[in-house]
Amino acid sequence: MHDKLPGTAAATVQPPTRIQQNILARSERRILNWLCARLPRWVTPDQLTLLGFGGAVLVAAGYMLSWIDDEWLGLSLVGYIVNWFGDSLDGSLARWRHIERPSYGYFVDHSVDGLAIVLIVGGLGASPYFRLDVALLGAIGYLLLAIHTFLSAKVLGEFRLSYMAGGPTELRLVLMAMTMIMPLVGGAPVLGTDFSAFDLFGLVVASVLVTLFVVQSFATARLLRRHGG
Repeated sequence: MHDKLPGTAAATVQPPTRIQQNILARSERRILNWLCARLPRWVTPDQLTLLGFGGAVLVAAGYMLSWIDDEWLGLSLVGYIVNWFGDSLDGSLARWRHIERPSYGYFVDHSVDGLAIVLIVGGLGASPYFRLDVALLGAIGYLLLAIHTFLSAKVLGEFRLSYMAGGPTELRLVLMAMTMIMPLVGGAPVLGTDFSAFDLFGLVVASVLVTLFVVQSFATARLLRRHGG
């Protein structure tokens, strides 16, 4: 007799429908499929999840070390690439090899993603270019939208990977571009405020993310009420 975890159903867990409409989705999918077909058999999705988290560690380290020298920002750029490779390929590889574990993969992947976001944002806030409070506002906006995504996966059966034609890959590219211009712009206050140019950009991004969360939450609530959910 096999023991079951408390609260689990005997039926196979069906993953929610993935909705991915970001600008780079098709090009990225072709690249990921190409990589999945060529990864050695010894590479596993769990290893890729850990690799993605390691990339987040590199990003944070590069930002914090930029107090010593701007050249350390190159480490953050490498970290973003490593993070994309591991985070984008772990689930893709599992689906490519037909070895998905929906509950385990969903739980582990997004738990690690949450820690990775905290690391990256914490590193930004610990750099000479960003205030920590502004960086944390960005993290709050991102995590609120992630909560909406997870709730929608439960109540609607839809797992939305993009909003406003943007997704995690586009966000990484924006952050990489911002990182490359950090030494050129600097972290000095601008416009007679206590905020750097990057702080002001971060406030705009945080506002957009929180607004998206509020709008999407109201839209989902209306949909559920209309259909008696």
